[in-house]
Amino acid sequence: FFICIFSYFFRTLYTTRKEKTMKMLLLISLCLFMENEPDFVKQQKKYPRVRNAYQEKETLLRQRLQDAGLSFDNIHILITAYKQEESLTVYAKAPKDSVYKKITTYRICARSGRLGPKRRQGDLQVPEGFYHISHFNPASNYHLSLMINYPNRSDRLKSQASNLGGSICIHGNCVTIGCLPMTDNHIKEIYLYAVQARQNGQKNIPVYIFPFKFSDKNVVRYRETYKAYPDLLDFWDNLRSGHDLFIKDLKELNVSVDRLGNYLFAK
Repeated sequence: FFICIFSYFFRTLYTTRKEKTMKMLLLISLCLFMENEPDFVKQQKKYPRVRNAYQEKETLLRQRLQDAGLSFDNIHILITAYKQEESLTVYAKAPKDSVYKKITTYRICARSGRLGPKRRQGDLQVPEGFYHISHFNPASNYHLSLMINYPNRSDRLKSQASNLGGSICIHGNCVTIGCLPMTDNHIKEIYLYAVQARQNGQKNIPVYIFPFKFSDKNVVRYRETYKAYPDLLDFWDNLRSGHDLFIKDLKELNVSVDRLGNYLFAK
């Protein structure tokens, strides 16, 4: 959708205001149709990299899901990532079910910044919190990419910066200034899982990003290391509440945000 809108501005630099308005309305309609086309797989396969990913990976993903008692043609997914462990895990379930199954874990290829949330443009931080995939880019500069909805409401309430940045993605390649690079090989698989989930009506694919695995040992370790940063420790305690609830039930979290930017988790 954003790619379509950007193209509009370049095409209308020398047109009248009335012409611009008409073209803008037509282009928005077209972009929204493309983003919400009933056959999302067909729409995505118009792009060579997506077609190539299906040719290379479809058989593997079908078998992997079949081994988990699931069908490639009938899944919803959920993604978790741990910054310190540099790992990203894909969970999947049938759309009618509520409990997810762990399908596979990938190594995050590179990481920028430190542990802790992203709070402004240019801080090189990878966000931490509860997000969802907001946009598919089949022609990314980083092979394929899945944009998350950073900054979310919690980020905006917790930050005092005038510019929080954006365009945070799960993408290919192995470079980053705040994203989650997975290599071109692995992004093909992750992207296809997401495309199939979208095809099956999953509009908001959850992406939960954590600083580290919240084991008791890790919590003690990081509370000592970051004891001079009580606000950060409080933030991590808030994330841990949602993390532990997900790990316990393996169900998508019902997440909201209070007036201070803290996450709330309804059971």
